[in-house]
Amino acid sequence: MTMNLYADGEFRSRRASRAVGRVRSFVRTARDRVREDLDAAMERDPAAETRADVALNSPGLHAIWSYRLAHAMWRRERLKPAARLLSTATRSVTGVEIHPGAQIGRRFFIDHGMGVVIGATAEIGDDVMLYHGVTLGGRSLAKVKRHPTLGSRVTVGAGAKILGAIEVGDGVQIGANSVVVKDIPDGAVATGIPAQVRYPERQGEDPYEALFRDPAIFI
Repeated sequence: MTMNLYADGEFRSRRASRAVGRVRSFVRTARDRVREDLDAAMERDPAAETRADVALNSPGLHAIWSYRLAHAMWRRERLKPAARLLSTATRSVTGVEIHPGAQIGRRFFIDHGMGVVIGATAEIGDDVMLYHGVTLGGRSLAKVKRHPTLGSRVTVGAGAKILGAIEVGDGVQIGANSVVVKDIPDGAVATGIPAQVRYPERQGEDPYEALFRDPAIFI
């Protein structure tokens, strides 16, 4: 009897230790991701003064952090209703609607934030930046993959609409108010309605810098 109590106590102790370890690991990962997001915001927002300023006053960051929690909840079936409630509450506070089922990579940044909509089956790579009014939407009512996939290092200008289960390659830059309904290859610049694809005209030119040579694309 004594041996059984001892074994049971040892088992509970190990289980508690593992639980504490998992919590500590989660906290470390969350802390590191918050720092990454703050660094990304500081790098991409010329109006950012300090990390504290950005952390307190950036609705885009607030929406991203809320999404990350909602997404973790969404992966547990019993927590899906709570994840949706959190997403809805975040939309009312920040003006940004991100479905908790979307998959978003690291160092994601939304500048200004207001009016951004990201659908349930959207996928976004690392180091992506969206300006206000961007929609990653669907063109189908079927319960299938119906929202865009964005590669890494993509920048999407204000008011742009990327619609359907299309693929936007790595390093793509999409001009303001453009409407994208077809795949965009790596390194391209897409502008207009419907968006037309071109490449930087100068050898070795960054696609992002290429955007600024033609002010008309921001209209």
